[in-house]
Amino acid sequence: SAIYELSCEAYKHLGKTSNYYWIDPDGSGILGPLKVYCNMTEDKVWTTVYHDLQMQTSVGGSSPEKLSVLQLNYSATMDQISAITSSAEYCEQFISYSCKMSRLLNTPEGNPYTWWVGKANEKHYYWGGSGPGIQKCACGIERNCTDPKYYCNCDADYKQWRKDSGMLSYKEHLPVSQVVVGDLDRPGSEAKVSVGPVRCQGDRNYWNAASFVTSSSYLHFSTFQGETSADISFYFKTSASDGVFLENLGNTDFIKLELKSATEVSFSFDVGNGPVEIVVRSPNPLNDDQWHRVNAERNVKQASLQVDQLPLEVRKAPTEGHTRLELYSQLYVGAAGGQRGFLGCIRSLRMNGVTLDLEERAKVTPGVKPGCSGHCTSYGMYCANGGKCVEKYNGYSCDCSKTAYDGPFCIKDVGAFFEEGMWLRYNFHSPGTSMKDLVSRTLLSSADPEITAPDLSLNKEELSFSFSTTKSPCVLLYVSSYTPDFMAVLVNPTGNLQIRYNLGGTKEPYNIDIDHRNMANGQPHTVNVTRNGRDIVLQLDHYPPTSYSLPATSDIQFNSPKALFLGKVIEIGKIDQDIYKYNTPGFTGCLSRVQFNQIAPLKAALRPTNASSHVHIQGELVESNCGASPLTIPPMSAATDPWHLDSAFNFLFTASADFPYNGQAIGDGVNRNSAIIGGVIAVVIFTILCTLVFLIRYMFRHKGTYHTNEAKGAESAESADAAIMNNDPNFTETIDESKKEWLI
Repeated sequence: SAIYELSCEAYKHLGKTSNYYWIDPDGSGILGPLKVYCNMTEDKVWTTVYHDLQMQTSVGGSSPEKLSVLQLNYSATMDQISAITSSAEYCEQFISYSCKMSRLLNTPEGNPYTWWVGKANEKHYYWGGSGPGIQKCACGIERNCTDPKYYCNCDADYKQWRKDSGMLSYKEHLPVSQVVVGDLDRPGSEAKVSVGPVRCQGDRNYWNAASFVTSSSYLHFSTFQGETSADISFYFKTSASDGVFLENLGNTDFIKLELKSATEVSFSFDVGNGPVEIVVRSPNPLNDDQWHRVNAERNVKQASLQVDQLPLEVRKAPTEGHTRLELYSQLYVGAAGGQRGFLGCIRSLRMNGVTLDLEERAKVTPGVKPGCSGHCTSYGMYCANGGKCVEKYNGYSCDCSKTAYDGPFCIKDVGAFFEEGMWLRYNFHSPGTSMKDLVSRTLLSSADPEITAPDLSLNKEELSFSFSTTKSPCVLLYVSSYTPDFMAVLVNPTGNLQIRYNLGGTKEPYNIDIDHRNMANGQPHTVNVTRNGRDIVLQLDHYPPTSYSLPATSDIQFNSPKALFLGKVIEIGKIDQDIYKYNTPGFTGCLSRVQFNQIAPLKAALRPTNASSHVHIQGELVESNCGASPLTIPPMSAATDPWHLDSAFNFLFTASADFPYNGQAIGDGVNRNSAIIGGVIAVVIFTILCTLVFLIRYMFRHKGTYHTNEAKGAESAESADAAIMNNDPNFTETIDESKKEWLI
């Protein structure tokens, strides 16, 4: 049975993030698994397959041969790539021809000098940005070629470098397997060819589904051809306790899959030796309206059945007797021959590697509806950090609008780097509206509706954010009001964190001081502060939460909140003396995932949302992921932690490679030269790191090692962070800010 998922879409719905994965597009069929890059950063997943032709490969320079053939070798077979393109909703491949006195398609009338070969060894005479049957380049379609007499820039035959490039997106012709270049036989003729990887988006098979509304409804397909081997897999979701999934009959032979009871799935067949039945019993009910996966296989040696991750049930075939399954009737999905059919949803039904189009057949069949609803019951848990699961016809998506996060699962930090003197203000009510502005009132209140009092006073707040800085003192965050009330999170001159509340009723503001930790050490730190009336709970990084209580005389209403400041406080009226002092020169460093009740000020500033009008920024806000999550590492762990070298080594190696396409690495080291160069660089970096580690150890052997109680879980945290850095394509932008914490 398949040990790999069928597609990138399947990995995404196991909650996986962007990375290289092995996929097996036809289950246990003949194609076998292949390694692809799955990019999960968008709503629809991109699957990328790489080849070994380098970008800007030079061809020609007055060679006597008329044609130069560039061969592309992929990290997969053509059949494997076809399986991906045929099930995808859209595919594309970038192609570019840079030329100096080398014509491309010989437009407007001539025979093309250059062409590319695609699937099934067909020649194609159109170029990137154009389509089948149109002998033009992108500039010919857009009518902006260098010389309007021609339909390609290169066809003008200039002595200066010109270029024709664009996407090939007719997926039935992809991938490009060869580029054949002509017009190189004149002195001074030169050309360079670039071809990107094949990228496909969407997976029509994974969500291809039908809903069976009555127990007598069924879909029928042509006879299943599974004489010597059968491989059947599908997902089902039901609240009924029994029903037939599918059945195909012969004279006496048959094959059948059914839900026998709320906890039993049965696979039965007869190849002429009498009926055989394999049953998988589940400890938990299978009619819980969640998706469950069934995989049934039969060959001449044995038969097996697996449901979800439950143990595989296997039955050996008899050593003698019949082995061929001879079927004649149509294949019925759902009720067959007067039996009680399946009620609920079946999706992604694959029989011997071919996905049956349940959706199309359901459109013309009474009692069966195309598609399914209720994906959130199974997958809603993947929407993290308060993201809401939204049902879609074919799948689901996560709505992150009420969170400080981004990305398909609301787990991507939205953060920014603040330079000295920069600040951000988020006004709780829009310009030109009254204090009783409803939108702000709902967002400002936490989830409880009773807090939206007309005068907008808060008796509870939830604040969370992450920061890193090396400079103290500074103001991280400040919430002002139309009264003397305020709340502030500060780093004091010694680098310690301080939470300050002034809600009235006390002479001095109430301070929570975290004295024993230097927070201005350049590492990312997370802060969570929750106040409910008098009770305050503070959680720092991975330490246990600590509880505090406002003094008995203190008011517990935060009256008339006005604005939230990040980095610096620019507010009219009287400001607390310490905060005034800490305000100059201002915060320098990184702030991310800032959330105050349901307001995400940084996200409002960096992503155009309906809250963006509330934001005012002084200076230029540069987006950054701030080194992702906080580390639980002692400052000197680099010297003793064996993971450190690996992670830094991996990180440097991945960060220093020059990725020509879409920020991702080329798979499987297909190019030998770059592998050798990469190896040399890696060895040099490794040597430097070893020397550094040796020096650090030597220095600290004399100075005495500095221990803190932050060492718990250090190894796992450090490698996990390294993994985040390696996997996050946006990370390379933030190397400068995060150098301090990585090359300790």
